[in-house]
Amino acid sequence: MPLPTVIPRRLRGLSLLTLLVAGLTGSAHVLAADLLDLEYRPLASKQQVNLQQRYHGQVLLVVNTASKCGYTPQYEGLEALQKRYAGRGFAVLGFPSNDFKGQEPGDEKQIQDFCTLTYGVKFPMFEKVHVVGAEATPLYQRLTAATGVAPGWNFHKYLVGRDGKVIAQFASKVTPDDPQLTAAIDKALAAAATH
Repeated sequence: MPLPTVIPRRLRGLSLLTLLVAGLTGSAHVLAADLLDLEYRPLASKQQVNLQQRYHGQVLLVVNTASKCGYTPQYEGLEALQKRYAGRGFAVLGFPSNDFKGQEPGDEKQIQDFCTLTYGVKFPMFEKVHVVGAEATPLYQRLTAATGVAPGWNFHKYLVGRDGKVIAQFASKVTPDDPQLTAAIDKALAAAATH
């Protein structure tokens, strides 16, 4: 005699809930892995770099930058963060953008020269991109979707953990040496080291 194929109503609901939760959990992992699976050119370069491959397992601070902004002196603090934490698996990634009041009008070579000569920037800088609106580059679309917050101005910061998930975002006014930001970086590095 065949076994009944009728599943009690309580179990059907539980099974559906289990499948739904499993599906959502799987999607979250895919989204985290996909966040950085994009290619960008280093500033004034022709060769593309896959961010996920290059920075796999690192804690990242992704920042939209501009050369003619009141926050431009933050380049110095960002470089200090890079020097302070690089040995622990941390990198600042800069993405120049002209989206806010045209404060990054130069071409990539001009931007590179400005950053290097004026602020001694050695942290990775990438191609000039759009960070807001319909033309926002895929990385910034994903950062905005993950946090619910798009950059409101130049030098908006997103902290990404070693697992590729966005940990936090910081408004432009939060300086690189702000204890709130450095504590979040320390916590991300410590948490990553225990896994």
